[in-house]
Amino acid sequence: MCSILAYCSGQADPAVVAEMLARTISRGPDDSRLMETGHGYLGFNRLSIMGLTPEGMQPFVMDGNAVVCNGELYGFRKMRESLKKRGYSFHSDSDCEILLPMYREFGPEMFRLLDAEFALVLYDARAGQYIAARDPVGIRPLYYGQDEKGCYVFSSEPKSLVGICARIRPFPPGHYAVIDAGPAASESAGQSRKGRGKEHGCLSQDRGQQMVLHEYRRIWQADHVSGDDMGRVAQNIHDRLLAGIEKRLDADAPVGFLLSGGLDSSLVCGAAARLLDRPLQTFAIGMDVDAIDLKYARKVAEYIGSDHHEVIITREDVLDALDPVIAALGTWDITTIRASIGMYLVCKWIHENTDIRVILTGEISDEIFGYKYTDFAPDAAAFQAESEKRIREIHMYDVLRADRCISVHSLEARVPFGDLDFLSYCMSIDPEMKLNRYGIGKYLLRHAFEQDGLIPREILMREKAAFSDAVGHSLRLDIIDYAQSLYTDEEYETKRRRYRHGMPFTKESLLFREIFEKYYPGQAEMITDFWMPNRDWEGCDVNDPSASVLSNYGASGV
Repeated sequence: MCSILAYCSGQADPAVVAEMLARTISRGPDDSRLMETGHGYLGFNRLSIMGLTPEGMQPFVMDGNAVVCNGELYGFRKMRESLKKRGYSFHSDSDCEILLPMYREFGPEMFRLLDAEFALVLYDARAGQYIAARDPVGIRPLYYGQDEKGCYVFSSEPKSLVGICARIRPFPPGHYAVIDAGPAASESAGQSRKGRGKEHGCLSQDRGQQMVLHEYRRIWQADHVSGDDMGRVAQNIHDRLLAGIEKRLDADAPVGFLLSGGLDSSLVCGAAARLLDRPLQTFAIGMDVDAIDLKYARKVAEYIGSDHHEVIITREDVLDALDPVIAALGTWDITTIRASIGMYLVCKWIHENTDIRVILTGEISDEIFGYKYTDFAPDAAAFQAESEKRIREIHMYDVLRADRCISVHSLEARVPFGDLDFLSYCMSIDPEMKLNRYGIGKYLLRHAFEQDGLIPREILMREKAAFSDAVGHSLRLDIIDYAQSLYTDEEYETKRRRYRHGMPFTKESLLFREIFEKYYPGQAEMITDFWMPNRDWEGCDVNDPSASVLSNYGASGV
């Protein structure tokens, strides 16, 4: 994982900009560079993954244009060969070096062509403009705000913008924006040749610079409903997921795998074990008293022959992690914070005890194929609408969790279930087929891999357990009990009403909010709402986001 920073003003104090960049050094500890563009600054902290030589350091510069990108561009070698035929030369093995030639050839249309997870800011010297863009899922983070003079600032994490921007916002996935930073010499060659996509007008009505937002892809919304039957659906899920996993094994740095013992991470590990000719490095975490997943992760590890590592944590570890976890996340959401504790601590262990740089995870499967609570969806249309909502907002929840818990320990997250081709196809599947009419959730995914033997059948058909519960039910209960001890009922009622947006509704959520406000004062609107089951559905009107409070939790917790 790397971090980027763009300050779209030549009047910015370079010492201040350098300090802002330094706040995210954990994302890219290998090298750091700050470059003046003439109309501001571009900064980059590097974690070397592809193209490990110094020539792969950013910003990349070409004909006065410059770019910084935190991303992985899958299939970049094919695009690089195509660009070479057009007369471009390259000086590194970095995937991101293709971006400026692509911009010259295609303008902002380039974002539609990328099979990638990325966040970038590009400076167009001829137009005197900055172009900011983010991948369609939002797997790579990007935040923005305006300084006191109304000039735009972008960063990989909101922590860089605290104290500089009065209001910090996540940049929307599947969009790019154009910011006029100064008088343009002429319209850029790329932009004059290609259209800019659907224009939304000014993203902000704040004073100062204007930013115009363009949407280039809605990955969460299918443009048609597939007519594929069950056999074809299963084959497409199978083939596209394997392709997505294989892409994400391409790295010039060591790769590891989080293995919870649940369906999703187990499938990623099982597929990778078959694709690679060496034992995987797998990692699992659990509480010292009631870890659910450790035994299942162990079974998968033995089955695929991985070099498996178990990290055991205590109540004290969990409570001690609350402050640094919330500081890293930049959220007050209950389920995101709970689920981050285990991921944060296992990644901390990986960073301190191995040379691994890249981590594959199982996020985004639930949003596609269903949670425990989506068993209560009243019909297929409601299921699809819920799935679309969850994927549209996932950059604020599970994807945020994976990015921040992994990157804060100088590792890079890769998410095969977020592969654009795989996700786009899955969203087109007839939602009638996704409803749980099979006696087990996420049946389509399970059925797609029934014949492969990638993982034990017991794991393939294992009931879903929420990650924070699977680390140990005591993790959630320890936090709840601790929060209960901090506030009287009267103190809780008084303090929670200070917050209009995302008002805490339990003592636990009040604790999380107070920690959040220490690090991100007044920035609660970075998160839309609490992640909760759809309370409009019968059976889902609950006051805790854990699946363990649902009536259909069943064997998930054993």
